[in-house]
Amino acid sequence: MTDPTPLTRFSVAPLSRMTRQLASVAGGRAEPDLVITGARILSTYSERMRPDSEVWITGGRIAAVKPAGAYRGGAPRYEAGGGILAPGLVDPHLHIESSMVTACAYAEAALLNGTTTIVCDSHEIGNVLDTDGIAWMLEDARAAPLNIYLTVPSTVPATSPELETAGGDLTAEKIGALFDAWPEAIGLGEKMDFVAVAEGDERAHAIIAAALQRGRPVSGHIYGRGFVGAYAASGVTDTHEAIDRDIADDLLEAGLWIYLRGGPPTTPWHSLPKAIGTIIELGASAKRVCVCTDDRDAQDLLAYGLDWVVREAIRMGIPREQAWSMGSLHPATRYGLDNEIGGFGGGRRADLVLLDDDFIPQTTWYGGRCVVENRTITPLLDAALSRPYRYPAPAYATMHLPLPLPALVPVLPKGRCVVNAIRTTLPGIELTHERYDLTPASDWPTTLRDNDLCFVTVIERHGGAGNVAHGLLRAFGLKHGAVASSVGHDSHNVIVAGLNAEDMRVAIDALSAIQGGVCVVEDGQVTAMVPLPVAGLLSDKRVGIVAEEVRLLKKAWERAGCTIPYMGFNLIPLSVIPEIRITDKGIVLVPAMEIVPLFEPVEA
Repeated sequence: MTDPTPLTRFSVAPLSRMTRQLASVAGGRAEPDLVITGARILSTYSERMRPDSEVWITGGRIAAVKPAGAYRGGAPRYEAGGGILAPGLVDPHLHIESSMVTACAYAEAALLNGTTTIVCDSHEIGNVLDTDGIAWMLEDARAAPLNIYLTVPSTVPATSPELETAGGDLTAEKIGALFDAWPEAIGLGEKMDFVAVAEGDERAHAIIAAALQRGRPVSGHIYGRGFVGAYAASGVTDTHEAIDRDIADDLLEAGLWIYLRGGPPTTPWHSLPKAIGTIIELGASAKRVCVCTDDRDAQDLLAYGLDWVVREAIRMGIPREQAWSMGSLHPATRYGLDNEIGGFGGGRRADLVLLDDDFIPQTTWYGGRCVVENRTITPLLDAALSRPYRYPAPAYATMHLPLPLPALVPVLPKGRCVVNAIRTTLPGIELTHERYDLTPASDWPTTLRDNDLCFVTVIERHGGAGNVAHGLLRAFGLKHGAVASSVGHDSHNVIVAGLNAEDMRVAIDALSAIQGGVCVVEDGQVTAMVPLPVAGLLSDKRVGIVAEEVRLLKKAWERAGCTIPYMGFNLIPLSVIPEIRITDKGIVLVPAMEIVPLFEPVEA
């Protein structure tokens, strides 16, 4: 069989064009293209192992599963050696932009970890480049050797224009047009403005209606058990923000699917250990439970794939066949894709993974073709990854900072005042509002040191009004210099923290010169940098190269003393998560959604 080019989702013909061929192979009247034999089959349908079996594949699809040795013809065979053959994993919720690589580059890490299908929410690039950015990412996805589907970004900007400035504005009409234009747009992305949804905001509900009217499911993002009832009544039917056992249980009973989010244990993205209690402790059925990754940088994408999340679920008490189903058949079913992926039924895509007894992927087939063997990408996959999609020129020119750059630090108060400070704590998602009396010293360095503070500034970068907002971080731990990022969720204005204006300016100038990235500065010198020239969010390099850049950044970040990881730092402007944030418009109190000044007079 000659491998078609390119290696993409579209290389496998639709089932409607293959039924006669599949039936002929399954019935023994025609030869398969490939037989994988000598495997234990992990059946996601019955959640049990089928011993000593083989899979007949034709046209990139499964024709039949038979007892090992049933095939006697001359088709190519792959000897599985008694390993566990499972359907490829399906990640139901993630953000490609968090990985800092393009969709084509993302495919390499995914396939190495046994993930053959992803459902991404591209609200980051939508916040920067509106519908153009989403269309470009979808073109990137179509060129990638991976099944990539989209949940259309639902909350761009995340809050009202009065609270922050974004580069995009996805109205209900624009969202409807994306659904109509792109068949891979299979749902509405996480509705982050859960307070507005619960309170009946007209715009929020018009966006939900655009999805429901087209029969598309609506994904959610929610904090607080008190919002569950109104949120579910608004048509939201899944969430990855089930952060503990009790809210996970509430969500299941309200009719939502829950995605148990597993992340590196030192990051804010590891809620699985608590949320899984709804199954382990309270006895809930797992039939509407999936696992997902959500956010991964390039380094963690390689080390902590969805396969790792499945193994974490097993370690916490979920039977291993059920855990793999939660990462394959369950998410496929949630999006109505279970007739295409997620199991070994006849006609399904031959997206398969050979596991060892520890459930670590060894070999991956994508559309019946071997793309990873013995944990190494094959020449076929390497060739596909060497022909990535190239984003158009406007995607490489998104850093429109105000010139000249305004003051980066606030004016030192002349006397005693009340400060609205932002306290950072691990794991870094939620931030605490600390409102307290401040008696400043005669200079900023002394004032910062005596109060465990550093500057934090957000600068609008979308060519708008050029807003700059000043704040103060408490307990961030920065010992010297500055850190900065063009990945300031979700509007992605530039965020910079530092102990002096000079190092902060060096950091911003460095990001501007390369049109985006994340950097660390010490004594006027950039000591680590991850360049992100595509929309200030993505690198155009291979994932392994970016992973090494991220590794060096993390080392420099740690040396600088930062107490929360850089991905947590990127969330400081995310004004939909309690309880205090800073955007380009100022300091925002959540969920009241009001801006307060940095300094207030002391009450008499």
